Amino acid sequence: MIDSDFLRMLVCPSTRQPLREASAAELAAVNAAIAKGGVKNRGGNPVTTAFAGGLVPQDGSVVYPIQDEIPILLAGEAVPLSAAR
Repeated sequence: MIDSDFLRMLVCPSTRQPLREASAAELAAVNAAIAKGGVKNRGGNPVTTAFAGGLVPQDGSVVYPIQDEIPILLAGEAVPLSAAR
């Protein structure tokens, strides 16, 4: 869980929208898609490691991974949530 004061300072690097923590359902959907294979991040690289946490912009289009409690806010690392549907 990310400190709420810290989270208020974070924005999506692509759209500048505020971020929120990914819901359990969103993480479960992304991780299920990753387990099935074929998920690629916006940079075009395959994603093979399940997300322990994630951050989602207001529009709900992508999820940015949180690795070792560190948000990875690089546009190329974002995974489209449409890949989890």
